[in-house]
Amino acid sequence: MKLELVQPALVPPLDPGFRPAVLANRLFLQQASSPLVIAIERSGGEITRFETKIFPAGDPKAGQNLEYSERIVKFLLWQRGGFKIYIGGSTKVAEYIRKTYSANGKRKFDYEFMGQKIYEQNFEVISCAVDEVPAARETGKLLGGHLQGARIGFDLGASDRKVSAVMDGKVIYSEEVIWEPRKHADPAYHYNEVKAAIETAASKLPRVDAIGGSSAGIYIDNRPMVASLFRKIPPHRYREIHDMFLRISDEMGVPLEIINDGDVTALAGAMSLKDNGILGIAMGSSEAAGYINTEGHIMGWLNELSFCPIDYNPKAAREEWSGDIGCGATYFSQQAVFRLAPAAGIEIPTGITDAAKLKFVQEKLESGHEGAIKIWQSIGIYLGYALAHYADFYNLKHVLILGRCTSGTGGNLILEGAKQVLAHEFPELAEKINIQLPDEKSRRVGQSIAAASLPHLKD
Repeated sequence: MKLELVQPALVPPLDPGFRPAVLANRLFLQQASSPLVIAIERSGGEITRFETKIFPAGDPKAGQNLEYSERIVKFLLWQRGGFKIYIGGSTKVAEYIRKTYSANGKRKFDYEFMGQKIYEQNFEVISCAVDEVPAARETGKLLGGHLQGARIGFDLGASDRKVSAVMDGKVIYSEEVIWEPRKHADPAYHYNEVKAAIETAASKLPRVDAIGGSSAGIYIDNRPMVASLFRKIPPHRYREIHDMFLRISDEMGVPLEIINDGDVTALAGAMSLKDNGILGIAMGSSEAAGYINTEGHIMGWLNELSFCPIDYNPKAAREEWSGDIGCGATYFSQQAVFRLAPAAGIEIPTGITDAAKLKFVQEKLESGHEGAIKIWQSIGIYLGYALAHYADFYNLKHVLILGRCTSGTGGNLILEGAKQVLAHEFPELAEKINIQLPDEKSRRVGQSIAAASLPHLKD
């Protein structure tokens, strides 16, 4: 039995089939009454818990339990991460999750990624009673906001690497250097480039007390587990990349912390807003996100919202890497722009880079092209419903939206659409969540200071 879907009150002009996850879940939970508890264990024995409800076994609607639970598990895996799932309250749901997330199941991609690739563990699903589900154990790290001393902050992007020398919170030197990490298979290239950036910044400081960095990808304990920057590195040499930042820290003789760039964006926002409970969402080649909780902690969650489902339409767009449908990457990135362009009456030239394709559509938008306007209006409506969905998994006070898809007129259209949805459908969230576009200059400088501020110096 399929999950009952709900048509949104505000429909994306170019995607009438959009069926928000949040509306289907709310309808389901209004009727469900039997407790279901999901816990997921990740590295360091950390455990995250999520309590929800399903239909009792004999209920005529109990067939909806499987799809509802699977979409929640999928969301939690990519939002928080982990390799061991506890399902308390339904052996049927547990069995379905075990079969779906297996070497031969529909979610084979997630099974392999969460098991060996990220956590270097066997992926498993454990069925138990509600009261046997382990308690939450999440410490979170109070990273960042440390401005004292001579620090270096760096940010590794796909097309350039930025580095700043920061003295007591003031940037005294910054540079951006073009590089092409995705085209190089030799780990020595990456090591030499990163080391050169750090040494350039070090030459501008009287000494170096600490180094902080940000980069796209999944980092566990300062080790890149999966990162598109290093996609060319052959598996038998990936260990050199795993240990690269630990090696640089040893060589420099100072603490080095590197985390996902989304979390650094959220940290930069927290430092500039002087507040916490911040979700940063960057809309670029994919959807990147980061989160600082209401206590100011970085939780060690993955925040890979690009793989988290927000649209339950069975004909929703397919995410090319994981093969799943309705996930963030195809709604909040240049992929969304390219996907909606044909419906907007825009033919994008072939044989040019993705950056040039986006620029082509953005130029149409700036010239007032009606179809282009509808693309960004659609993304804004998607975002409003997605934020209401995210609010079921995050405690949110501020949402920062940034990235190249938000530049120019597009950013304001996305902001307007999202605010309109919250005001109309989720007034309680509209009052609680402040959505904003940080300006580009403060963000770029803010990112390097935030990265530099990551390591804590012992007094």
